[in-house]
Amino acid sequence: MARPLDGAGVSAFLRALPARPLLLGLGEARHFVEELGEVRNEIFRHLVEHEGYRSFAIESDCLMGLVVDDYLATGKGALDDVMERGFSHRFGESAANRELVRWMRAYNEEHEEKLRFFGFDGPLEYWAASPRQALTALHALLDGPLPCTLETLDTLLGPDERWSDEAAAMDPARSIGRSEEAQRLRVIADDLVALLETQAPRLSAADRERAELYARTAVGLLRYHHGMADDSPARWSRLSALRDAMMAANLRAVAEHGPALVFSSNLHLQRGRSSMAFGDQVLEWWSAGALTATHLGDRYAFLASALGTAGEDVPAPDTVEGVLSTLPWEHALVDARRLAGAVADAAPRVSRDFAYFPLDPAGLAAIDGVVFLRRAVRLRKVG
Repeated sequence: MARPLDGAGVSAFLRALPARPLLLGLGEARHFVEELGEVRNEIFRHLVEHEGYRSFAIESDCLMGLVVDDYLATGKGALDDVMERGFSHRFGESAANRELVRWMRAYNEEHEEKLRFFGFDGPLEYWAASPRQALTALHALLDGPLPCTLETLDTLLGPDERWSDEAAAMDPARSIGRSEEAQRLRVIADDLVALLETQAPRLSAADRERAELYARTAVGLLRYHHGMADDSPARWSRLSALRDAMMAANLRAVAEHGPALVFSSNLHLQRGRSSMAFGDQVLEWWSAGALTATHLGDRYAFLASALGTAGEDVPAPDTVEGVLSTLPWEHALVDARRLAGAVADAAPRVSRDFAYFPLDPAGLAAIDGVVFLRRAVRLRKVG
């Protein structure tokens, strides 16, 4: 049920699936693990060179990702600037991400068929950015009659600081999401989306792709801000669900350019219902992977990752990670469904690292495979 993680193993894994995936999800058990980023790069290079993959998507701001995609296409600008402006969540600081962008650009310089880069997260974390960029960029791509002028948009949006107030994440009263201006902007966004549908034939393929991204993002951000103003107990579960719905919409768009490798947290890519402790609550929502699989079926596949020893955190022998640590390879690719039967009595891992999400023995049957790293020592602080 396990083999060393190499190109032959990855290709064998793909051949064993019921269908060739349009999206292959590679989950992160923990953000900011450089060893996992390096393994991901090796997998992606193999997929490009031997399996016809041409796109890479990462859990990063979808609008910022346009900076990276433009760089891959043109080579214009400095790589340092691209890494700073093209990633959210501090992912631009990752050496593995930098090497990935460098390699993708070098590939594009030498090949006629180009690689694409996509961020598929919204411009948000627990709080959310202003919808200004998405709304104004969409407005600029459309032709009249428009539902409002740019001046009206600017007046309704007001200072961006009102939207990006991080304190609104914990205090619904600080949110602008249910103000009169925000309600009017939601109507305008809907009108712009309708106008885009009527004008799609006049746009080039590239402009249409961007306009659809701006439209999804504008609508999604305004929904998220509306949810931030909610003071009910269900607030955070709803916000988590809205975020993953935005991710899933972006992933369906990426699939149109497929096949693509998608890199994100296991929680976002798994097929099942996600849950996470948040203060005194347990949040539950349908993940982006579950939503995507609903649309793509077996054209979506998911490789979860897992770590054995992570820094100073060593798994107990009776956990899934403890069992996998007895494998003879530093990096392994494991058939998750066969593993589920072999570790049915495994204990859940309790990690001292709050940023690590252990494999759930009860959820293995919903995973296609596990990428296992026996040891990871280059861990950066999360948050």
